[in-house]
Amino acid sequence: MKSLKKRRRIQVILVAVVALAASTALIGWALQDGINFFRSPSEVIAEPPEPTEVFRIGGLVAEGSIQRGQGETVRFVITDGGESVPVAFTGVLPDLFSENQGMVGTGRYVNGVFEATEILAKHDETYMPKEVMDALKEQGVYQEPSDS
Repeated sequence: MKSLKKRRRIQVILVAVVALAASTALIGWALQDGINFFRSPSEVIAEPPEPTEVFRIGGLVAEGSIQRGQGETVRFVITDGGESVPVAFTGVLPDLFSENQGMVGTGRYVNGVFEATEILAKHDETYMPKEVMDALKEQGVYQEPSDS
């Protein structure tokens, strides 16, 4: 009788471990496309990611770099004060998107151009994404906003 109970207990524990491992693997597989790492332009130039890797890049839109071509494609340059990366985006830009303003884009780095699928711009005059602010501080470009 005791050996039957012991065997059942071991079987239940093994089934629970296998179920836990399987559920962890399934959750990781489902979330793999939702995990986007942030990089600054300097990091992208120093170690270019694979063309298949989706990541986020942030910095300031370089002055005089916005080019609106035929159709919906917009090209511009994003900088962190140290390096600059050309960006191509097809779609509608946020209303607050402009030169010398902070932005974060999601996409891929292909043949030296960041092909953005999503562009986020700051929402008021004092906000800047933390990742962008940290990257600009590292380059010595960031200036604290003045209180008006």
